[in-house]
Amino acid sequence: MAALRCLHRPHISLKLARGFLGTILPGKSPLLNMYNFRSISKTGETLWKPRFISTKGSFKLVQTTYRILPTGAKMENKEIPSDFLRDKMMVPNSDPPEVGDIDRLHQFFDRSSKLVVLTGAGISTESGIPDYRSPNGAYSTGFRPITHQEFIRYSRARRRYWARSYAGWRRFNAAQPGPAHIALASLEKAGRIDFMMTQNVDRLHHRAGSNPLELHGTVYVVACTECGFSLPRSSFQDQVKSLNPKWAEAIESLDYDSRSDKSFGMKQRPDGDIEIDEKFWEEEFHIPTCDKCNGVLKPDVVFFGDNVPKGRADRAMKAAKECDAFLVLGSALMTMSAFRLIKAAHEGGAATAIVNIGATRADDFVPLKIQARLGEILPRLLSVGSLSLPVV
Repeated sequence: MAALRCLHRPHISLKLARGFLGTILPGKSPLLNMYNFRSISKTGETLWKPRFISTKGSFKLVQTTYRILPTGAKMENKEIPSDFLRDKMMVPNSDPPEVGDIDRLHQFFDRSSKLVVLTGAGISTESGIPDYRSPNGAYSTGFRPITHQEFIRYSRARRRYWARSYAGWRRFNAAQPGPAHIALASLEKAGRIDFMMTQNVDRLHHRAGSNPLELHGTVYVVACTECGFSLPRSSFQDQVKSLNPKWAEAIESLDYDSRSDKSFGMKQRPDGDIEIDEKFWEEEFHIPTCDKCNGVLKPDVVFFGDNVPKGRADRAMKAAKECDAFLVLGSALMTMSAFRLIKAAHEGGAATAIVNIGATRADDFVPLKIQARLGEILPRLLSVGSLSLPVV
């Protein structure tokens, strides 16, 4: 989705609109109808869809406007450079969805009365949050995520994790839900989705108005590994800042386009993470401990090498076994916690489908596989046949 942000009702000329979209999809002007612009004000968000109609060699711009008032976490008007996604190449390349793809996905929804949806990292790349396994993902840069065992056993690993996480938080927290998140919230509120779960920890679904089961937890909560006490991530960030005032000041002085701060050895990576010379976090970075028991604090997420909490896993499995259709959006299903869900749904006789760019672990037994960007196909689904409904 191409997002044009302003503080008032959007007004854009045909020349500017074509030029703006052309920077994202050069040479593909027929795709203009698939893209939305949004205008954010203090009272909510306006989504408007440009339609370009050719008449006798000229073009006419027709504007369709919807009012979006998300019910989850508040949508915040945080500025991100317009070239953020294009320059960082977080969204994998994919051809636009064909009419047949949209029709098949519509039929999948239409035939289901108890649909379960599972989303993965692919739905958030269009919001500027990189995934792991796509050609442009974190693994392609040599990134290796911390494991649960490393975090628990080694204080050095914890300092490295929290230093980098604190430094990258401002950018991560600035991400806003994309058109796919909003489309799913619309379908959910219209009763077309019975149960939704996500592998993502970014809470973008919540900002769009949904409340999915978070299989792998969320980085918006920090919890004690010993007594279970938890606190909001914003409070933890304040504690880190209090313990490391000079260090935090240097981090906050970096803007989105900064590349380095030589005095602190900090370097902004293209994917939004922060590379920090280890001499600046090995000895000079201090981590808060639990206010209740002085224990180790950890983001409330399932790290690699850890297991999804039993109660959460059981709830997800129950939904998978009882559904009549199971749809995966933006996940390669490489983690067993996700793969076993669609496998259980399939073995229980449910219809299954996947919309994802690239191969998945379940391709061998899932009959409907669509290669498409979620932000391009899901919004178009809203206007097809019996699914036709306004954006919420």
